[in-house]
Amino acid sequence: METILKLNQLTKKFGKLTAVNQLSFEIEKGNVYGILGPNGSGKSTTLGIILNVVNKTSGEFEWFGGQVETHEALKKVGAIIENPNFYPNMSAEDNLKLVCKIKGVDYSKIDEKLEIVDLLDRKENTFKSYSLGMKQRLAIASALLNDPEILILDEPTNGLDPQGIHQIREIIRKIAADGMTILLASHLLDEVEKVCSHVVIIRNGVKLYAGSVDQMNATHGFVEIASKNLEELDSALGQLDFIEKVVKVDEHHRLKAFLSLPIEASELNKTLASQGIYVNLLIKRKETLEEQFLELTKA
Repeated sequence: METILKLNQLTKKFGKLTAVNQLSFEIEKGNVYGILGPNGSGKSTTLGIILNVVNKTSGEFEWFGGQVETHEALKKVGAIIENPNFYPNMSAEDNLKLVCKIKGVDYSKIDEKLEIVDLLDRKENTFKSYSLGMKQRLAIASALLNDPEILILDEPTNGLDPQGIHQIREIIRKIAADGMTILLASHLLDEVEKVCSHVVIIRNGVKLYAGSVDQMNATHGFVEIASKNLEELDSALGQLDFIEKVVKVDEHHRLKAFLSLPIEASELNKTLASQGIYVNLLIKRKETLEEQFLELTKA
């Protein structure tokens, strides 16, 4: 599969603060990638570096296999990394005409892109009359005018109401379905889980995970389990080969036991009963992406 972007040990320091710390990952064509992390984790700085608006401290990145210089490569990139910035008293159509002139794109692309973001019937309205969600959708249309090979979005649903968030998600899905490679940064796990095929999780500029969303979810799950004698149960679980780790959930005789093998709840119950340990709660569950994210990013 063709590699669109490759980062190798990318680092950015602001004085004593290391915002991006030896970050390495690859973006392959045709996938939707989410850079996920808490606020201040280095997501926007990373995007700024690869878009040549922030200077790196060390490390490397290359576009399209390094076959073209970054300046030329960015002509094949569509990006929104700041709040939409258009002339407020001009119509959406006239604003996009200015973008077309800057990018050297034919005006015929305007209606095509406005239709993608569901703004074609509002193209004659002024930018200042648009809602925040509409402004964000216009920005996406602007980024798509030159038919980029990759679209980069920084917190695309930030500040939007639920309806606006849903509309942006549907646009991303629509664009992705047509084969567009997308890279979006977000601190909202729900956003990434619903639209992304791959995820890069970072905290304090350090990569914690990079891979497919499905692979991250490919665990054997865990069981919530309880008995009257918590210490005895904890000890017994710790000696079972198919238990990876055990953590205490609360003070009410509940434990969370993570499985290293695909064991059924009934089999675990039978094993414990054979040792004279009887449980009053046993629920098997799969870890959600949210639970895994919180586990990875906790201090």
